[in-house]
Amino acid sequence: MIAYIKGKLTSIQEESILVDVSGIGYEIICPNPFIFQASLEQDIFIHTYFHVKEDIQSLYGFKNEDEKYLFTKLISVSGIGPKSANSILGTVHVPDFVAAVEREDEKYLTQFPGVGKKTARQIILDLKGKLTAVVSIEQHPEDIHIESNQGEVQEAKEALKALGYTDREISAILPKLKTEELTKTHEIVRKALSLLVKH
Repeated sequence: MIAYIKGKLTSIQEESILVDVSGIGYEIICPNPFIFQASLEQDIFIHTYFHVKEDIQSLYGFKNEDEKYLFTKLISVSGIGPKSANSILGTVHVPDFVAAVEREDEKYLTQFPGVGKKTARQIILDLKGKLTAVVSIEQHPEDIHIESNQGEVQEAKEALKALGYTDREISAILPKLKTEELTKTHEIVRKALSLLVKH
């Protein structure tokens, strides 16, 4: 199994990214390929899951271990394949999804493409109580200040980690970022980089 890949991000496509590792190009299917935009032509580290079924071999990539863990659990549920799991991860904040499973919120789960009431009930039956041991459903204090851009802030943090910055370095500039009225991931990343250079 290919657990992760570290290499140069050479291309971003609609559903995947291309990473060059010592002259070998890996096509990695991602929930949101464009969150890696800030790392184009730079080295990145991406968690991966190698899916093999009959004559199909696909490599899926994730920005953090929580996404990868949820993906592996989702594809274990009857009625959900890799494409459906990838689609769910492309539109969800992982802790929100875990919280919905824990409170047995079928209405929340059926909003995703391909997830009807039967599949939603199966997700709850199979996964309730199994996700919270790995994924926290509590918000981090630094992500609460602007509810409307919570997802963008999280994506920006992951992009900064991919660029090599540590959690400690990122946390140090979060108070300053809170004062900025930024709503787009690339804007947050650009501002964060300028602050990190000065910090």
